[in-house]
Amino acid sequence: MIKIKVLRSAPGVTPFFQTFDYEPEPEDTVATALTRLNATEDLTDETGAPATPIAWECSCLQKKCGACAMIINGRPRLACDARLSELGKRITLKPLGKFPVVKDLIVDREILRANLKTLNLWLSKDAQLPEKKTDLAYTAGRCLQCGCCLEVCPNFYPGGTFFGTSVVPVTTRVLTETDKESRSAIAKAYDKHYYEGCGKSLACVNVCPIGRDVQKLLVNSNAMAIWKRK
Repeated sequence: MIKIKVLRSAPGVTPFFQTFDYEPEPEDTVATALTRLNATEDLTDETGAPATPIAWECSCLQKKCGACAMIINGRPRLACDARLSELGKRITLKPLGKFPVVKDLIVDREILRANLKTLNLWLSKDAQLPEKKTDLAYTAGRCLQCGCCLEVCPNFYPGGTFFGTSVVPVTTRVLTETDKESRSAIAKAYDKHYYEGCGKSLACVNVCPIGRDVQKLLVNSNAMAIWKRK
């Protein structure tokens, strides 16, 4: 039996921790545990007190969407990729701390989409991608927009001008843009919203849940958007 301690919160309610007893199976993940706890009829906490279902987000449960990102034992991770066998007998779950909390482990990450819109990271016409850059573009495009990298970034906060490494998809946009004027506009926006604000702590490098080479992507983005433009 293990203990799962969850930070509970809701509009108008002071956040509090609630602990649940859980008997894990060998391959269980945090996502599995939350699903099974919520499926329990008349859910109770470790004291026997009645508990409401734990609010959390999920979609693919295969490290493809980033919806289940949360703080697990002090580290931002995907619940579907956090095996209970690796986490010990006491597990603490909290929502990501850089975003407004909706309820329990659900946060509002709308700022990530708003930042991508500010950078104009979509194609409005046919594009060309140099063959030698396809691997780089694919890696950049795999970003889940989960927010894990921003959670550990000392320079990012919602509403600030620094957008953090969630903007690495700009690599693909710059690679495929053939119009010089549009390319320059994207480069200037990247300069303002990433390059000027990054403190080079590289806290984001080892936290990406899908293991992208964030440092390589940033080096290439900086080279294309900053140094070539200047």
